[in-house]
Amino acid sequence: MNCPATLRHFKAGMMLSGVGDALGYRNQVWEYNQSGVAIHQELLELGGLKNINAKLPDWPVSDDTVLHLATAEALATGKEGEELLHEVASNYVEAMKDMEGRKPGPSSILGVSQLRPGTEGGYRVPYNPEGTGCGAAMRSMCIGLRYPHPEQLPWLVAVAVETGRMTHPHPTGFLGAVASALFSSYAVQRRPLLTWGLGLIKEACPVARKFVQSQGFAVEETERDWGYFTEKWEWFLQLRGLSTGSGPVVWPEKYGPAERDEAYKTFSLSGWAGRSGHDAPMIALDALLGSGADWEELMSRAGFHGGDSDSTAVIACCCWGLLYGTEGVPECNYSNLEYRGRLESSAEKLYALSHKEK
Repeated sequence: MNCPATLRHFKAGMMLSGVGDALGYRNQVWEYNQSGVAIHQELLELGGLKNINAKLPDWPVSDDTVLHLATAEALATGKEGEELLHEVASNYVEAMKDMEGRKPGPSSILGVSQLRPGTEGGYRVPYNPEGTGCGAAMRSMCIGLRYPHPEQLPWLVAVAVETGRMTHPHPTGFLGAVASALFSSYAVQRRPLLTWGLGLIKEACPVARKFVQSQGFAVEETERDWGYFTEKWEWFLQLRGLSTGSGPVVWPEKYGPAERDEAYKTFSLSGWAGRSGHDAPMIALDALLGSGADWEELMSRAGFHGGDSDSTAVIACCCWGLLYGTEGVPECNYSNLEYRGRLESSAEKLYALSHKEK
């Protein structure tokens, strides 16, 4: 992890995000299983993680990866500003044609149906007080690969906010996109994990708030609903002893699958762990903090819990791949992954773009 992020790390980040998605989803079986204990038992019966060949038809990627690719492939064109936002919107419209058996969320379906790429302001949708879900968070890690440098924070935030609110205009939803993009940029920067959460609420969120105000779109509603995201993150950092960004991490005495299920529910908006924009990246960070370079432990914490397990895994595994590459990951977990070629190709283009501008 001390070595700089290379092309190998970028490719691992994008590819393993898809792996985490496919494994956490298990073709709809595990995403909707509310018991991490039951999932771990089923995993044992399959012969463990080392025995899973993540390939079609049993292990498809979900809507998370299809929409993450839509974001990544738009960014990979090198377009900027409104031209980029129309490209992303167009890709989201196209991506919704590839949702058979992938279970997109209601806000994603509604938001994309309202997009009008190519028309003036057509990348914006009306404010949705229900748009608090994790659909923006799960598809935004690649933004941190396009804008990975500390001085690019304003660009990262602007793109994450605008692409996030194409489907999730509520701040609990679109700030999840900011979190995922930020965390992947931090992984590239090799910034200490203990500081990631503090960086989110002290550095990125204020930039996001000013950006929203500067755009003059749905400012009043956004301001009204702003507080929950940052307050919940402050609560989480206090819980883990990370309010100053220095640690050490405070863990419960026992923190196995059953205890994590209960803990993750307390992170959540309404009891469905990882379902919202604030807690999908929160569970991902919790898992990264607790697993170090251990792939199996990461998946145990981020991908095999009673909640929106593919959405928490897609974020955690992208960051993990950026930090550690594929070392220690069983080849069968990724060698035949659906859309592996597209994931790696977009990583190569994002790596080239991010290094061209350094």
